Amino acid sequence: MPTDIEIAQAATPKPITEVAAGLGISEERLVPYGRDKAKVDYNVLREEPEHPSKLVLVTAINPTPAGEGKTTTTIGLADALRRLGTKAVVALREPSLGPVFGIKGGAAGGGYAQVIPMEDINLHFTGDFHAIGAANNLLAAMLDNHIKQGNKLGIDPKRIMWKRCVDMNDRVLRRVVVGLGGVADGTTREDGFDITVASEVMAVLCLATSIRDLKERLARMVVAHTFDKRPVTAGDLHAAGAMAALLKDALKPNLVQTLEGTPAFVHGGPFANIAHGCNSVMATRMAMHYGDVAITEAGFGADLGAEKFCDITSRMAGFRPDAVVVVATVRALKYNGGVPKAALGEDNLEALEAGIPNLLRHVNNMQDVFGLPCVVALNRFPTDTPAELSLVEEKCAALGVNVRLSEVWAKGGEGGEALASEVLHLLERPAEFRQAYADDVPVRQALDAIATKVYHADGVDLTPQAARQLAQIEADGFGSLPVCVAKTQYSFTDDAKVLGAPEGFRITVRELTVSAGAGFVVAKTGAIMTMPGLPRVPAAENIDVDDDGNITGLF
Repeated sequence: MPTDIEIAQAATPKPITEVAAGLGISEERLVPYGRDKAKVDYNVLREEPEHPSKLVLVTAINPTPAGEGKTTTTIGLADALRRLGTKAVVALREPSLGPVFGIKGGAAGGGYAQVIPMEDINLHFTGDFHAIGAANNLLAAMLDNHIKQGNKLGIDPKRIMWKRCVDMNDRVLRRVVVGLGGVADGTTREDGFDITVASEVMAVLCLATSIRDLKERLARMVVAHTFDKRPVTAGDLHAAGAMAALLKDALKPNLVQTLEGTPAFVHGGPFANIAHGCNSVMATRMAMHYGDVAITEAGFGADLGAEKFCDITSRMAGFRPDAVVVVATVRALKYNGGVPKAALGEDNLEALEAGIPNLLRHVNNMQDVFGLPCVVALNRFPTDTPAELSLVEEKCAALGVNVRLSEVWAKGGEGGEALASEVLHLLERPAEFRQAYADDVPVRQALDAIATKVYHADGVDLTPQAARQLAQIEADGFGSLPVCVAKTQYSFTDDAKVLGAPEGFRITVRELTVSAGAGFVVAKTGAIMTMPGLPRVPAAENIDVDDDGNITGLF
């Protein structure tokens, strides 16, 4: 079978104006980026009548080296719904260059369930991430310049929270020293870089609902404290206007298409293990505005992306998901049951039964914690045996959840029709959507709710540093914001090596920071890093471009 990039390059996409016209978007509302991608004017959401639609959230079990295919399933489901006569539109995150050149690869789907142009989407696309990085680093430059030019605000260089960012896995930038040299080179201090997708500017862009909202959120971002411990914001530095000017086009959702011509809004890209993990509010609203069913995806496992979609994005944007798809594979479940990657193709019912509780916990959370009807999408591999597939179906049936095989990687939308039919059935049922914790509860109470209800931990412990930071957050007036937990994606615990559905553990929060513009508090746990590193053999080593400009090696 051809590779993902070969499949994508062999496709003949529709002109993006034709895709837009099929949704009812006029050319006046488009900002074309070539023939096959465009940005859409977000003012349509304010100026056109609201369109009733259903919202489907796609999530997954904890990711494994075996792969689950969550993005592929999201795209294939949208294609399958279109085949069944439903006007479906998909909303996805933009890929970060970090995983593209690192170990995970891109995020445009795979096989015959992809969004295209795959190379553009996985690389620079429409420049959104560059704009976010520029806005972030402009604020950093203005902060250091303010201190150099007399420090009228009394900023304590030891209490600066704002970091620079770059959209690349570069571990040597986690901690740096800036201002080396003479007096003209600024104040010498410790600094650091986050990957762009972990920047608060990314979160602000993804949660903003208008230019005005964008500027207000940017202005609220806390960047430092003064010598007398008062918070200093981007607004205090008069940076919000210039940052918004850099972001005004990036705020417009990007319109592309799947291999089968299904419209797709691909916009925003926060990681779910270190950020809130959902595509932009604008993109999801666009998908709901122009589709009868909108399919959106949340990053990593349901304990991360789906929890954050329900507890952060839905809370802020007013979204109420109508159904959930939890993606799994027999191979990944066997990995959770203790089978090494090299042996996942072997029939092993004992290991499968040991790993299935990971899936069942995610399903149970979606149903019982968040009140949403659920279906399991089981991505089928040639090595899956009938007995293994039957065991997964049997265990899920005990929770009242159906399993539908998905073959969208090999067959595109045709391979997802059974899943699509079940989703349509779920959409006929009333959802009783709720969050894991109520509005305006204290940070500590929200943390306890996430840990005990979603992770099934016994509770949360704060390190002395985190306890001091929480006291400062409360003193600054941010003590009742929602919580965004930065945690390993591989486990319900804060230890990446603990697989399955563990019990009898506690979550340790080592650091708490406020993202006042985004509107949440970030709780860092375990060994999680906001600047990843490259693996021993980066995917970048296999990426190339020929004399005609054709890219190879992307996946």
